[in-house]
Formats: sequence, C-alpha cells, structure tokens
Amino acid sequence: MTTHEQPAEPGTPAGPPAWPPAAEVVVPDIPAEVAMPDVSATSPVGRLAATVDRLRQEVRAAQAEAEGRALIELAKGILVERLGCGPAHAARQLSELAEQAQLTPLEFAVDVINQAARDRVAEVTEAFLSVASDPADPADADGESAAVRLRAAESGVLAAHDTQAMADSLLDHALRPLGAVAVAIWAAGPDGSLSLAGSAGFPPGEAARWRYVPPDVVTVARRGLTELQGQWLSSLADSGLPTIGRRDYADGARIALPAGTGGRIHGVLEIAWPKPQDPLPRPVTRQIEALAELCAHSLETSAPQAGADPEPRLLPDVIELMDLADGLHDPALVLVPHLDDTGQLVDFRIQHVNDRFLDPAGRPRAVVGGALLLEAYPLAAGESELFQRVERVYATGEPFRARRMRLTALVDQVPLSAVADISISRHGSSVLLIWRIEDETARLASLLQHAQRLGRIGGFEENLLTGEITWNGQLFNLYGRPHTSMPVALQELPAHAHPDDTVALGRFLRTLMHHHRPASAAFRLLRPDGVTRHTRVVAEPVLDTDGQLLGVRGAYQDISAQHWTEVALAATRDQLAHTEQQAVERNRLALQLQHAIMPPTQTPLLVPELQVAVRYRPAETEHLVGGDWYDAVVLPSGLVLLCVGDVAGHGIEAATSMVVLRNALRGLAVTGAGPAQLLSWLNIVAHHLTGAVTATAVCGLYDGERRTLRWARAGHLPPVLVRESDATALPPVKGLLLGAVPEARYEETELQLAAGDTLLMYTDGLIERRDRSVEESLSHLLDTARSAPGTLDQKLDRLLTYSRSDTDDDTCIVGIRVV
Repeated sequence: MTTHEQPAEPGTPAGPPAWPPAAEVVVPDIPAEVAMPDVSATSPVGRLAATVDRLRQEVRAAQAEAEGRALIELAKGILVERLGCGPAHAARQLSELAEQAQLTPLEFAVDVINQAARDRVAEVTEAFLSVASDPADPADADGESAAVRLRAAESGVLAAHDTQAMADSLLDHALRPLGAVAVAIWAAGPDGSLSLAGSAGFPPGEAARWRYVPPDVVTVARRGLTELQGQWLSSLADSGLPTIGRRDYADGARIALPAGTGGRIHGVLEIAWPKPQDPLPRPVTRQIEALAELCAHSLETSAPQAGADPEPRLLPDVIELMDLADGLHDPALVLVPHLDDTGQLVDFRIQHVNDRFLDPAGRPRAVVGGALLLEAYPLAAGESELFQRVERVYATGEPFRARRMRLTALVDQVPLSAVADISISRHGSSVLLIWRIEDETARLASLLQHAQRLGRIGGFEENLLTGEITWNGQLFNLYGRPHTSMPVALQELPAHAHPDDTVALGRFLRTLMHHHRPASAAFRLLRPDGVTRHTRVVAEPVLDTDGQLLGVRGAYQDISAQHWTEVALAATRDQLAHTEQQAVERNRLALQLQHAIMPPTQTPLLVPELQVAVRYRPAETEHLVGGDWYDAVVLPSGLVLLCVGDVAGHGIEAATSMVVLRNALRGLAVTGAGPAQLLSWLNIVAHHLTGAVTATAVCGLYDGERRTLRWARAGHLPPVLVRESDATALPPVKGLLLGAVPEARYEETELQLAAGDTLLMYTDGLIERRDRSVEESLSHLLDTARSAPGTLDQKLDRLLTYSRSDTDDDTCIVGIRVV
C-alpha cells in the first residue's frame, strides 16, 4: 500500500509510523496527484483530502499501538516478577526507564524481554547490533531496530491462528524491512513431500497451484530441505529451479532455510526478493534463521502434515475390489478418485497394493500404498500417458489394454523404466490397474533364441551317464532332420561328415572325451537331403568334483556362407593380383617404349649458328605413362624440323600412338612440305591409322640461312620467344587438334629471328595446374623465362625446376638459340 504523509490536524493523536500491520486493514490508497489537487484547504475537496489523510494516520497509529501492546505487557510482567511490584508501578518504571535511556517504550520493552529471555532471538539481536552500527543499513532502513522487528514477528507468529496469518506476520514485521516481497512456509511430510502451509506476497492463484509438491521433485524448497545450511540463489532465473512465484519474481533472489527444532526438520522457510542480489550479511542471515526456528515451533504444533488428509470411508465395492486384487497373480493397484475442494478430479489415490506388486523402481509396497498416483509416479502423465488412460477409463467405463507400455518412476531424480503389459478397468467407484512387467529371464531366453537363429547356431547337451541328448530346434534344422527324430550322439559325428574330415573330427573327440578339454573343429556335414553344409562344432566337458566326465555341451554353427565368402574372396584376390601384374607389365613396356623413343637426355643437335636443346621429364607415377613427344632433326634440305606434341590419355595406347605420330611426321617432313601441310597429313594419320586418337602438336621449320622460322599448330600452346630481357608468347594461328575430323586445314606463319633470340616449344605438362587458368600459368612461365640467364641448357633446366605444374603429366621442352 502506498502512503503519503501529511501533517496531522490539531488534536490528532501523533506517533511515529510503525511496521506494517499483521492483518491488513484496507484503507483507500489515493495517489498524491489525485488526492491533493491544487485547491484551498477550505474547499470541499481539500477538507475531504485532509480527512482521508487524518484517518490514515489514526489507523496506522492504532495498528502500531495494538501490535506493540503485547510486547509492552510482556515487559511489564517481567518487571512485576523482578521488582515484586504491582502492574501500575511496573508501567511507571517502564516509562521512566525508557525516558532515561532515550528509547521509545516499545524499544525498551524489547530490551527488557531480551535480557530476561536470553533465547535465540536475543542472541541474534546482540550479534547483529555488534556489527551493524550503521543506521542506514538496509536491515534497519525503516527506523525500527532488529530487536523490535524480531520480537514483533515472534509475537505475531505465536498469536497467529493459522500458518497463513503466521506468514503475513513474518513478511510484514521482519522481512519487508530486508527488501523481501514474499514468503512461503512449507510443511515437510514423512514421505519427503512438501505442502504449502502458508504464504504471503504471492498471488492467490499461484499459491493454489503450489499447494502440494510430490516427493523427489527438485524445487527451491526441496534444496533447502536437503541442505542443512540452506539454499541461497542470487537469481532464480539462473538456477532454473521451479518454485512458487517464479512467473512474478523470476529474476529475484531466493533463500530457502530448513525449519527445525531439536534436531528434527519440520519444514522450509522460503523468502523471495524482487531483484537479483548478493548473499545477505551473516548477521541478517542469522535473523532469518531465527525466523525459520519460529516457523518450526508453529509447524510442530499446528501445521498439517503433507498427505495427511483424513481417509474417506471405504465403500463396499472398493473393499471387494481389494479382495479381488489380492487373488490375482499379477501386480495390481486399486485406485480411488481424489477430488479437490470444488469437486473436480485431480488425481487418484492408491488405496490398495496387492501382494504381487512389483514396483518398476524397486520400492517397497509401503512407500507406494496410500500415495497419490502422480505422487508415486510423477511421469505417468508424460510419455506413457498412463494417468490419462486411467482418467478416461474412470470417466467412460471402457477398459483399456496395452502391450509393452513403458513405465517410468523417479528415484532420486533418476528415471527408472520398465516395460509392462497394462490392463485398466473400472469397478464401481474405483479403478483396477494391473501391470505385468516383462520377466527378465523370459526376455533373455527369447533374445538368445533369436540370436541363435540369426547366427545359425544350434545348441546341444549330452549326458554320458544316462545317454540322454538334448537338442534345440535350430540344431534339428541344421542337420536337416525332423524335430521328432532322435538326436545324433557326438561319438557318431564322423558318420555324418565328409570322409576327408574324419581325421579332424577324431582329434576333436579325443581332446574333448579323453583329455577333458574344450575343443572345436570345422567339417562338412552331410545331410539326409544330400545338401552339404560347412559347419563348426564347439564343445566343453562337464566334470564332477573328482574330475570324472559326466557329459558334454556345446553348439554347432553353420558357416557355409562364411566358407563360400572366403572362397570367393580368395578367387577375387587371385584375379586382382593377376590384373595388377598385367597392369604393371603394361606400364613397364610402355615406359620402356617411351624411353627408347625419347630418352630423358639426348645428344645435342649440331647445327651451324644455332644451339638446340631438348628436355623430357616423364611422369612421376609409372602407371601415368603419357603420350608427350618431341623431335629436333636436320632434314635433307638443310632445314631443321622442330616439333612437340601430346597424345590424349595415358598408358600403352598413348605411348604407341605417340610413336606412330612422331615417326609419321619425320617421314612426311622429307617431302619438303611446309608446317601447315605436314600437320594436315598428320591429322589424316591420327584419324584413320591410329584408332582415332586425338593429339595436339606444334611444328616448325627453321631456315638457318635466312634465320626464319615457319610454324603451325594443331590445338597446342604457341611457342615462347625470349628476346633480350623480354619473353612473349607468339600470336596463335588457327589449327584444330589432330584426329578430331577426317580432314582439316591449318594456317602457318613465319617468324624472323635475330642473333641472341631464344625460342621455346613445350607441352602442357610444364605449366598446367588444377587450381589456375592457362593464362595465369602461361604468365608464370613468361616471368621465369625472362629471369633465366645463362646458357640455353641452363634456361631449360630452370624452367623445369620452377615449374608449378601439379597434374603429374609428362613434360617436353625444345629450345633453340640463334648465335
């Protein structure tokens, strides 16, 4: 409630404003801007405002007087006992001593009570006053001392007729001065549940929703119950814990302290602040601990225990259903509806648990019996929707059956699950819930049976004393015998196996029967239907205490699929080895052929006034033998034939095609034809005589007398001219790659060379990169060629050294220098 202080009218009882009332008195709360308009005090509105303010002051003074009277009367009683005087004399003594100490009668009365009581409240007050001397301390922000607040709170708690009034008194007298806005008092049940015994500062609807907290549900109050030092949360939002008032004070601080006396905890005191804040000082925390102890005394005598609602009288149909449940061989629960104050169904109480009951979490019957269904199984309303099924059966009377439903129980916040068959039926005013939890032994037996079937495994056991032999069904199927036939004894196994496996089976039987050691053997089983199955048998002896053989047990496994897989794998491995050998041989022959035609080093060509050098770098990987080729030869006419080419592909085909084109070009060049005509004829050879291969090439004829070079190209990179300190690629002429079409025409051009000029012809293995364009790679080649001084051989070596190609392809370079 917001108040606005106004001067009291003459004759109005004056007094300092006291702490908030224990029981709120509703007084109209009119804002100042509305209650006190700018009018004269003699106007009707002004007189009405002054009257409202005067009445508010009177109400607050009366409340302060009434709430402090109990403490003053208690102090009078102490003085009567100590001084041996009457009540009137004690009142005068109290007034005189308070005046001498310069304290109000109420403050002096509290000092008298503390001196006489020497109890927990007095100790806490002395501890606080010894360290909190600052009058501006938030614990004393309202002007009232800690002693007065604690004694007033104690008086209000002891005088409260229920826990709700007790919560109001704690909040108004002791907690609001500390900045708190709400308080909740929780009563702890014997089963670990929590009931909201009283609250103040929270909306009524929120308190109704948190009326009861089942066991094992982690909340702020639960943390305070399990931790002896209490739980302090600087920010509720950061903790993520659910609790009352989370929507209203989500960002505020929380403290939860156990309320106990004599070593026994009766509940929890939970206090809410509106905003985050650091932990309270220790003296203030001791005040709150004293308040929690006050709550414990009241809870011990007055607060109802959680879940202690009086049990309704059992109807005859419920009793009959309980007798019926006791006669069942499956776990069964008898449920009765649990209604709220408005008559709405909110839960089902577990009225009876039969002797066959088996809890999924392993809890005893006493823990589950008498509890609410959602209390014992909080997750029943979740994934399995068990609670909704029970609720529908109770509403409609229609039975419900389900197989392999998952039941989950919370034990110390650990979800424990089990699979069960469920049956729910209504009988009169109650519900019978039956579940049959899947037997672990039967489940494992079924699992083993399926594993044996999928693994084609058949088990056996043979008693050598009685001659009894036990086979499972899978072993009959493995032998190809009907299930009604007699099992085959282990000693007769060689008679049902391939004759070539007799020795191996004899060794197996001797190890097992005579040496009494586990043994195994692989053999071919001959079935009556003529089918042969590759089988492995594994067995171990069964001995008595004296080491005598009583029997054997083991298993057969059909390994036919594995055997034929191994056979196919071995054949594939042999075929792969043969193919690899052929590939290695082909690569070796291709490499030998390539090196025979174009060795990596070659004797320099001797031509007057012309230096000629060639370089060939084969691919680093032998299986990538390519079709790159070069040629530099003096023709009968005195001209020098210079050419490089690249046949598409790798391997023996590319190598043989390269030999055909290289030799064909040599033979055609003696005719005296020009480069364009030579490439036109070479195109016919590539298309018709080499199996339609494709290739690129550049061909040139150098005339030493005129120092001219006539050249043409077929889809190949143009030559590079290095003159003085500059390097440029020759302008390309038109020309389709070789072998693409039956007939093609090629252009040629003539280049005039000068002394000192260097001309380079090369294949794409010198510059090609996967991550760059041809233009970028060619630019790098030109930069390298410009900065490559020295002889022609040194220039070609430098080009190979600084090549950035990453395609692992062959590389050919032909270079000439005019001298």
